[in-house]
Amino acid sequence: MTVARVLKRRLDAENLKRLKVLDNAPLDELIADAILRFQPDSVFVSTGSPEDLHYIRTQAIREGEEKPLIMPGHTIHYDGYEDQGRDPTNTRFLVSGKTPLGPALNCIDRQEGLYEIDQVMNRIMRGKQMIVSFYSLGPLGTEFAIPCVQVTDSFYVAHSEDILYRQGYELFKNEKSKDDFFAFLHSAGALEDGVSCEVDLRRIFIDLKKNFVYSANTQYAGNTVAAKKLAHRLAIRKAAREDWLSEHFLIAGIPSYEGKGTTYIAGAFPSWCGKTSTSMLFQIVGDDLAHVRKRDGKAYAANVEKGMFGVIKDVNPQDDPYIHELLVKPGEIIFSNILDVRGRPYCRAWEMSASP
Repeated sequence: MTVARVLKRRLDAENLKRLKVLDNAPLDELIADAILRFQPDSVFVSTGSPEDLHYIRTQAIREGEEKPLIMPGHTIHYDGYEDQGRDPTNTRFLVSGKTPLGPALNCIDRQEGLYEIDQVMNRIMRGKQMIVSFYSLGPLGTEFAIPCVQVTDSFYVAHSEDILYRQGYELFKNEKSKDDFFAFLHSAGALEDGVSCEVDLRRIFIDLKKNFVYSANTQYAGNTVAAKKLAHRLAIRKAAREDWLSEHFLIAGIPSYEGKGTTYIAGAFPSWCGKTSTSMLFQIVGDDLAHVRKRDGKAYAANVEKGMFGVIKDVNPQDDPYIHELLVKPGEIIFSNILDVRGRPYCRAWEMSASP
């Protein structure tokens, strides 16, 4: 069956039109192949419009992946008990021949890995809607922009990326994006009480040859919100080939005491060490991921993201006033794996402030 025929048979007129406007044959092939392999009941193509973003947010609640909290714009999501962390054992790089990636990385022969993930994800979206969303790593209209497409059956994952990343539908209209994009194919898999229940079949496979990442039977954001850490793995490889850097950096500007200028610093720190809190002490550019390029003898850096994703353990009004303010006022935030106390995420500082 041809790509055009698959798309025409499985997409309604509106969603088919949204793909045709992009005029991107490799993208069409990717989506048609995903439809045939995953067998979703329907397909929704997001253009990043306010209406499309609203639909994704609403469906995340209707499907039970998120629950609204008291504060406007706040929702909460829970992962399964066995699915609350990254899975290094089942996160593997697909490599061909003797491609050297070093002893620290978990690798598998590419053909063997593709066969395994095909077995795991065969017909995995039956009874669900496939969501196709487009994002940009880095600011649109700049050399930092990298087009990304996310294919998932989780409205929570799509909603998370809509918060964290710049919409990239228009970016896919550019000639440069025809065959030079990152692709992420994810399914939460079989669900029980709204959470992934076949964690023994959890897989996160990274295909460096095609710049694809497959993620199955998991909802935890570190394994599924692909434009974040999963894209970082692809970007490191791309940067090495193109002579720039993809780094786990905070970037912040520190004003001089005299008020005569700003010095920008990059801090290379691991996860869960306080990068977000530290970056917010100054003029924040980015709190987690950065792409750095050289031009005219100078280094220029851009924040890969437009939103923030982080651990909020021990956040309080005294030590983290800016973060705390964001967490307690209306705005679009997804809380995850935290106690829900009468419609508010539990925080000891809030409990204390409410005490007589």
